[in-house]
Amino acid sequence: MAFEVGQKCVVPQLGVGIVRSIDNMDFEGVEYRVYNIKILENGMEYSCPVDRAEANGLRHLIPEDAIERVYDVLRDRDKPADKQTWNRRYREYTAKIQTGDPMEVAAVLRDLSMLRTEKQLSFGERRMYDKAHGLIVQEISAARDQDEEAVSAELKALFEK
Repeated sequence: MAFEVGQKCVVPQLGVGIVRSIDNMDFEGVEYRVYNIKILENGMEYSCPVDRAEANGLRHLIPEDAIERVYDVLRDRDKPADKQTWNRRYREYTAKIQTGDPMEVAAVLRDLSMLRTEKQLSFGERRMYDKAHGLIVQEISAARDQDEEAVSAELKALFEK
């Protein structure tokens, strides 16, 4: 999985970034090529060895046809309510977000949105909801080259139905 300077990519748990440079780095006598990525949301710098990019979950932006599948996951309200305790749910959702898979992140967002209509979310669940929402909005807006507020409004309308 190769990236070029100036190309957008997704870093699991951090969101969408842009490859700023591909540099050679010497670490204890071993030469590595690394991607230097700037995360768009907060300006954080992230470095990843080129040969470990796939293992670290670095991937290209979601294609347009997969965006529709993400919306299908978000629209699916037939999933039964999760009756686990909040800490088990939190661990499960954290694992799903760590995968970096947009379908898994969308499932977390959907489940927490449905749970939010039934009861008030705990502090940790609200943070998880915000994280999942932010990751989905960032990636869809970057993939479509669209404003984040417009994508966020689309999602809000989707959940209000």
